[in-house]
Amino acid sequence: MTILNLMVYRHSAFYSPILGAIAGGFLADEGFEATYKVMPPQRNVGDMIASGEIHVSQTAVSGSWAYLEKGESPPFMHFGQINQRDGFLIASRRPDADFRWEKLAAGRFMFVHGGQPQAMLAYALHKKGVDIAALKGLDAGSTVMMMAAFRDGQGDFFHEQAPYPQQLEHEGVAQVVASVGEAIGPVAFSSLAASPAWIAGADAKRFMRAYRKSRAWVNGAPPEEVAAVEQSFFPDIHREALIASIACYQRLGCWAGDVGIERSHYETALDVFAHSRLISRRHSYGLVVVPPPV
Repeated sequence: MTILNLMVYRHSAFYSPILGAIAGGFLADEGFEATYKVMPPQRNVGDMIASGEIHVSQTAVSGSWAYLEKGESPPFMHFGQINQRDGFLIASRRPDADFRWEKLAAGRFMFVHGGQPQAMLAYALHKKGVDIAALKGLDAGSTVMMMAAFRDGQGDFFHEQAPYPQQLEHEGVAQVVASVGEAIGPVAFSSLAASPAWIAGADAKRFMRAYRKSRAWVNGAPPEEVAAVEQSFFPDIHREALIASIACYQRLGCWAGDVGIERSHYETALDVFAHSRLISRRHSYGLVVVPPPV
């Protein structure tokens, strides 16, 4: 078996194509023994890929723009799409069958601050006619800290990836009312990245065979089946909340389409970051993305 070290920025059901590749046996079928970790604090995905500590990481095309903004070449390339929608959801403390985005201004909004999550949220709000600067934002820290704070009564609205809003809904303390991904539409949100040398090798071809099967499976299999296979990754999440999470992402079309990163989706991601003035220019697709290995 070949050791394959995988990493993600956040641990959530949004990355089921990766989780499914491990738990569903697709990587094992290709001769891989996969390890899985969440990005440690104060670490850098570029350094970890360059050092060989990890082979493949979930990241985003925007992760390459930080290098290009400084006139540097990114140490990794993006070779496969994980999600073609933003996966963050908005939950309301009070049930609201007639939710409108402007209602977020009526209470404290606990949302994930910084980087791509906030940029995407700001762009979705902009498309809905709401200025994020006008909201009463609440930064509670990590996902674990956010969950604890919301359960403790802090905040009126909650912004996170599944399965966390669905878990709060299962507990009866919130109701999912909106999707950032639905508001924005198709976008290059999260992708697979590795060093150019690794992408050019035989392991990348084997990996992509497994990944294609996993992504198609999590997109098309009954949510109950996917949730059952992935449940061990989420010991603190109720089965029904995890099922609801998988069903939500299937409905949104997060895992639909080709595994390649579409140029139009890349351009929308540039629009998102330009809106928040996080980039100074539109960075070339060819400097960031390569076709999936075959």
